[in-house]
This record gives sequence, structure tokens and C-alpha cells, in this order.
Amino acid sequence: MLMDNTISRTLSGATLAYLGDAVLEVLVRRYLVGLGIADGGALSHLALNFVRATAQSAGMDKLLPHLTEEEEYIFKRGRNAHGISIPKSASAAEYRRATGMEALFGYLDLSGESARAEELFRIAYADVMERLENKNQTEGEQQ
Repeated sequence: MLMDNTISRTLSGATLAYLGDAVLEVLVRRYLVGLGIADGGALSHLALNFVRATAQSAGMDKLLPHLTEEEEYIFKRGRNAHGISIPKSASAAEYRRATGMEALFGYLDLSGESARAEELFRIAYADVMERLENKNQTEGEQQ
């Protein structure tokens, strides 16, 4: 569903984050399946490198210099959303940055900016992707 900018800007940061969580999950799953990993358990375990709040927070730190003013505004709306329960697995600051990142990806999805979402995903997780690709290549050579 494509929404115009006005509608997507009126949604709460928490609502955008709700959608963005799913958008990021699809990007992660596409990437991992693209590595040729067939084991469902391994895929789920590897996905944690991307979807944990600590990983999303670190990825968001890498994204900030690359964001437009509009994207930064959306990130801040998500980061500052009210009524969010902080899990014990991350600090409040990490969890808020992760929520901001999810809001950004939700916004990009609603705005029809899938190419931009892919670009930002690759920037945010370049180091994680490189590590996984090197590990996957090494394991492939050993077989």
C-alpha cells in the first residue's frame, strides 16, 4: 500500500515502527536466503544479528549521516514514541534508536521508497553482512 507523504506523516512513530519491524524482517530474510542458507534454524539464529535492538541501534548510528532531513525527522518521531516497553536485553537508548530505525523503514515502505530502504539496509548492516558472507564463503570452501 502506497500512502502519500501527508498520511504517512500523521501516523504515530509507534505505528510506523510496527510496520517497519516487518519491513526489516523481510529485508533480513531476503538477504539471508540469498546467501543460500537452507537450514531454517540457522536462518532464524542468523537473523538475530540484524533484528536485535542492539544491532538495530548500531545500524542506526551508521545511517544517521546518510539520512535526508525528512528521514531524520521520521527517525526522531519513532525514537521519541511514547508507550514503548523497554526489554531487558537492551538499554533504553538502544531500544529507542531501534524503534526509530523501524519507524524510518515503515515510513519508507508506506512512501513507496523500497529502493531507498534497500540502500539504507545495506549501509546499516554492511559490517554484519560482510562477516556473514565471509563466514559463509569459508564454510563453503571447507565442504
